[in-house]
Parts: sequence; C-alpha cells; structure tokens
Amino acid sequence: MAVLQDADRAELHAEIMRGLVPVTGITKPELRAAVNAIDQWINDNAAAFNAAIPQPARSALTSSQKARLLALIALKRFDKGV
Repeated sequence: MAVLQDADRAELHAEIMRGLVPVTGITKPELRAAVNAIDQWINDNAAAFNAAIPQPARSALTSSQKARLLALIALKRFDKGV
C-alpha cells in the first residue's frame, strides 16, 4: 500500500489539531512532520508487519483488516481506548 496522498495527510493533521488526539509540546509543522514520517514508516515496514502475522490469518485477512488490528492493538497498549 502506498503512502497517503498529501491531501489525506493534511486532513489527518487537521483532525489531530482539532483535538481528536491530544498533542502538546510540539509545533504544528513538527506535528505534520511526525504524521508524514509515521505514514512513511508504515509504508516502509508493511512487508515485515505482514510477515509477522501467522498463517492462516496472514492469507485470510484483508490488508484493511490487518491495519485495523494493528491500530486497535496499538491503541489498547498505549492509550487504553479507541
């Protein structure tokens, strides 16, 4: 899966700035740089993430389902909420 389009990254950045995810201690441009870098990291590490999923789940789940699982697990580990 390719990185997000610039418009999608900008929309995500705006959602974060509206308070969907409380962020303090950095400037707006620094937050945008973090959004861009995380999106790029996801793209760069997609194959390793997919390889870490055991069969038969790796073959049975769609890319969207795998991404949702990753997001939900990360939220549970670090935020304790969705």
